[in-house]
Amino acid sequence: MASRAANSVVRRLAHRNIDWSSPLFKGDPELAAAVSSFRGWAANAQAMAEQYNAAPTPVDFAKAKSAVRDQSLVDSLEALYKNNTPPAETYEWSAEAQADKATQIEDAKGRLAFTQEMIEDTEKEIVFMKNNRLNREMSV
Repeated sequence: MASRAANSVVRRLAHRNIDWSSPLFKGDPELAAAVSSFRGWAANAQAMAEQYNAAPTPVDFAKAKSAVRDQSLVDSLEALYKNNTPPAETYEWSAEAQADKATQIEDAKGRLAFTQEMIEDTEKEIVFMKNNRLNREMSV
């Protein structure tokens, strides 16, 4: 119950932090459609997360017995349901995949550093060009 309240608070805060009515999201029809699609997907994902967050309700076998003619079928399904304890599925992230992602992250950091350096150089060049602006009155 506490996690549902926490999820609700986080969702409301995130929704407040993003101004979906911003002209940025409405400038291009393709972008507006993509934003609308994303918002729909996010709302659907949130609804499904809330739906499947809680444990499932137990099966009402008494109701099924009253509705089905073959009582033995319901009895066998009930026995199977009560005796079955499937193991939890776990995913192990392989060392190879971790190493691959780590190299990708390092490459991205290197590209980011290069891009930042290029931005700084470009800003210096812009300042230089503004300070040494040519006009019609200047001669070479």
